[in-house]
Amino acid sequence: MRELGFEDVKTYIQSGNVVFKAATTDNARLANKIEKKLLSAFGLPVPVIVRTPAELQKVIQNNLFLKEAGMDSSKLHVSFLSGSPEKTVLKSLNTIAAGPDRVRWNEKEIYLHCPNGYGETKLSNGALEKALSVQATTRNWKTVTKLYEMTLE
Repeated sequence: MRELGFEDVKTYIQSGNVVFKAATTDNARLANKIEKKLLSAFGLPVPVIVRTPAELQKVIQNNLFLKEAGMDSSKLHVSFLSGSPEKTVLKSLNTIAAGPDRVRWNEKEIYLHCPNGYGETKLSNGALEKALSVQATTRNWKTVTKLYEMTLE
């Protein structure tokens, strides 16, 4: 990442979470630059989704599930989307959700409450990508808040 001109590069756990400073805040441009480097280095196309610290802060502030009394944050996840699906398409997520799983969304994030754990949900990255025609990557709530904290260091 440093060879791409990024500064203060930090990783969090081994799942592709990287925090860095860059001269631009153009998420699409940054994602494209990183994707090209990964393809060159590993010979595999790897989709990249970038969020600024301000965007991560909004993700945390906008989680409506946290406003519910007694909410267990260990059952919360955020799926980060590569683009903004149409609102009519987002409403189709309600037809995918089954059992106790619940979903909320904003422009480029899907908030998930999975009381039986993310491994049991029908709202996987694959299901979201198919329904919304965008790329998705999901992080648990602890990881989302830790990544934001790392941007403040």
